[in-house]
Amino acid sequence: MAAEGNVPKIFPSSHKTVVILDHSPFMSEPCGQTVDFDILPKQSRAAPGIIPLAPLAKSLWTCTVEAASEYARVVYDVYPPRSRDKLLKFVITDTEARPLNSWVEEEQSLSNVLQGLAVVGPPSESDDAENCSVMHGLAMAVESLCEGSEKQLEHKASLADPEEPVVNKGRVVCITTVKSQGHIQMLEECMQEAIVQHNKIAEAADKLPITHCELVLIHTVPVGADNNIQDEPNKEVSSLLSCEVHSVHSGRHIAAKLALLVQKHFHLTSTTITGIPMKEEQNASTSANYDVEILHSKDAHIEILKMGYDSSGFACSKDSFGRETVILKWCTPKTNIIELHYCTGAYRITPADVNSRPSSCLTNFLLNGRAVMLEQPRKSGSKVISHMLASHGGEIFLHCLGTGRSPLEDPPSISEGTGGRVTDYRITDYGDFMKENRLMPFPVPQEGHILPAKEATAVLERTTRYWPLVISDTIIFNMASHIDPLPTLITKAELTEDEVVECQKSIYHLVGMESRSEPLPIPAMGTRGKGPKRDEQYRQMWAELDTLLRAHASTSVNHQKVLECLQEIRRPAEEAKESSRKAGKKEEVVVKEERVMTEQSTAELAWQEIQRYKAMSERERSDFEVGNTNNDHFRHRQQTEVSSPPIKKLKTSLEDSQGKQQGGPPSLLAIWTSRINSKYASRHCEFAGRLTAEGNKAELYVNLNKDSTNGTSDKPTSVKQEKRGP
Repeated sequence: MAAEGNVPKIFPSSHKTVVILDHSPFMSEPCGQTVDFDILPKQSRAAPGIIPLAPLAKSLWTCTVEAASEYARVVYDVYPPRSRDKLLKFVITDTEARPLNSWVEEEQSLSNVLQGLAVVGPPSESDDAENCSVMHGLAMAVESLCEGSEKQLEHKASLADPEEPVVNKGRVVCITTVKSQGHIQMLEECMQEAIVQHNKIAEAADKLPITHCELVLIHTVPVGADNNIQDEPNKEVSSLLSCEVHSVHSGRHIAAKLALLVQKHFHLTSTTITGIPMKEEQNASTSANYDVEILHSKDAHIEILKMGYDSSGFACSKDSFGRETVILKWCTPKTNIIELHYCTGAYRITPADVNSRPSSCLTNFLLNGRAVMLEQPRKSGSKVISHMLASHGGEIFLHCLGTGRSPLEDPPSISEGTGGRVTDYRITDYGDFMKENRLMPFPVPQEGHILPAKEATAVLERTTRYWPLVISDTIIFNMASHIDPLPTLITKAELTEDEVVECQKSIYHLVGMESRSEPLPIPAMGTRGKGPKRDEQYRQMWAELDTLLRAHASTSVNHQKVLECLQEIRRPAEEAKESSRKAGKKEEVVVKEERVMTEQSTAELAWQEIQRYKAMSERERSDFEVGNTNNDHFRHRQQTEVSSPPIKKLKTSLEDSQGKQQGGPPSLLAIWTSRINSKYASRHCEFAGRLTAEGNKAELYVNLNKDSTNGTSDKPTSVKQEKRGP
C-alpha cells in the first residue's frame, strides 16, 4: 500500500450508493396492477360450482422493495462484495431513518438486506403521515457517505501526507412520492444544506468530506393515476450536488426503470443470447429455441462501443422501455471447447430475469462445467465467434475472444498491415536504419556535455527529414552505387571540406551519366507498362536530389555549398529549357495574332455586306438574289474590293471561303454567302437558249444574217421590232 501513496486514487460515484425507501403510509396503497392468482385453466373456471379467485394487487411498497432488491441483486452478482468496489446501503425512512446495513464487507449481501426488510415490514395506514418525511432518510444518506469504506480508509492510511484529502464521491437513490415541483426543490435544498453541515463535522470528526454527490429522485405513483411530475435530466445544483428526477408508475414500470438505472449507474450493458436449444417441459422428446438476456460490464463489448453496432456487424435491439441489448447467437463449434482460446477479457454475468426457466437451464448448464461459444449474427460471410460463456469457481463469466490475429501466431506479413496491398517497402534499408540508430548504455555524462538521449534524437531527426518508405517512391536511394556517399554524408551534423568534395563528385558523376544517356537503375516493381522515358527519369531524379539537399541545407554552411553546387550545374540546362519554352511561346503568340487579324478582317467584310444588303431596296434585293450585278451596290462593292489592298496572309479567295471551311469554324461572310447561294439556286430559272447551246453560251439573233424567203422588205421591220423589244 505504500507504493500507492504517491498515486492519487479517485473513488467514483458508484463506489458508495445509498438506496432510500419511503416507508410512509402512502406506500401501502395498491399499485394499480393486478396479478391473476388463480392457476386453474379457463375451462375449469367456467364449470358450475367453482368460484374463481379474485386477482391480487400489490402495494406500492411491495413493488418498490422488489425493484430495489433486483437492483441490489444485479450489483452483488456482477461485483461481488469481496471485491469491495461497489457498495450498497439501504435506508428506510418514515418518522425516522433506519439503516439496514453498513459499508462493512460482511453486511454487503442481498440476504442481509432482505432480512432487514422483513424485520421492517410493510407500512401501516395508521401511522402518522404528517410526521413521515423523506428528509430524515436524505440526512442519514449524507451522514453515511461521510463514513469511509474499507478501501477508502486503507487508502487514507497509506498516504504519505495524512492531511491530503481523499476524493469521496457517492450516489443517493431515493424512491418516494413527491407532491409538486416545489417539493423537489425543497428536497434539493435540504440535501445541499446537509452536505455542507456534515462536511464541516467530518473535518473535525476525522471522517471523509463529500467531494460530490448525485441525487436520483424516483417519483412513483399507482398505475393509471395522474402523474404531474416530469422527468428532469441530470443538472448541477452546486459544486457538491447534482440531481435528476425520474417519474414512473409502479408495478412493472418501476422495475424496468431500476433495471435501466442499474446499467447506467454501474457501467453495465445487456446481451441477449438467441437460439438456445432446450427441451420442452411437457414433451421431453421435442426441443425449441429460447432467448436469455444477461447483464455484464460494458468492457465486454468494448470493440462494439468503439466501432458502433452497424459497422462492426453486431445486432442491437431495444425493448419498450428503451433498453438496448446486443444480440449474440448460440454456436456449437466442431472444435474442442476445452482447448485454450485466445481471450482478451473475462467479465462476470447475471441473468436479467433470474427466475425464468430458460435462464435457470442456461445457468445450470454452465455450472456443470460446460462452455458455450457465441457468434456474431451476420447476413452473409463466414461466422465469427467473438464470445464464450464458461464458469470458474462457481461463477459464470463472459469471455471476449480475439477476432483478429493472435500474438501467439506467426508474425503477419508486412503486406497485411496498414499499407494494405503495398508490398515494395524498403525493408532492407529500414533494417539498416534501425541498426544505425540503436541505443546503448552510457555512463553519466559530465557537465557541459550533451545528453546521449538528446543527441540520439537529433540524429534521428536529421536522418528522417527525407526517407521514402516505398521503393517505387524513390530513385536516388535505389542507385546507391552511383550516388554514394552523398546520402550518408548529407545527414551528418557537420561536413568537412573533403566531404563536400565527395558530395560534389557524386553530383558530377550523375551529370556524366545523363550526358552519356545511360539508363537509371530503376526497379520494375511498382510500375506498370513501359514506365517513364529516360529524360523523364532524369528529371525525377534531379528533382528528388534537390528535395534531399534542400531538407539538409539549413544544417550547416557546407551543406548549403552542396546544394549550391547542384543548382549551378543544373542552371544552364534549366536556362536552355526556359529559352526554348519562351521561343515556343513567342511563335504561338505570332500565329495567334495572325489568326486573329484574319478572323477580324473576314468579320468586318461580312458585316459590311450585311449592312449593304439592309440598305438595298426591294428591286435591288431581288436582283441581288437572282445574281444581277447591274446596280449601284454591286458597283460599289467591286470598287471597294479593287481599291482595298489585299489582306496579308489571306491564302484563300472569297469564292473559296464561301464554299469551304479553311482550318477553323466558318466565318460570318461564309455563312451569309452560303445562304444567298442557296436562295439563288432555288429561285433561278435557266435561260432556255443557254440550256440548248454549246459551251453554256447562247447565241442571240441566230436568223439575222440569213436570207428571208419573204424578201428584203421584212428586214427593216424585224430590226424595228427587235429595237422595240425590251
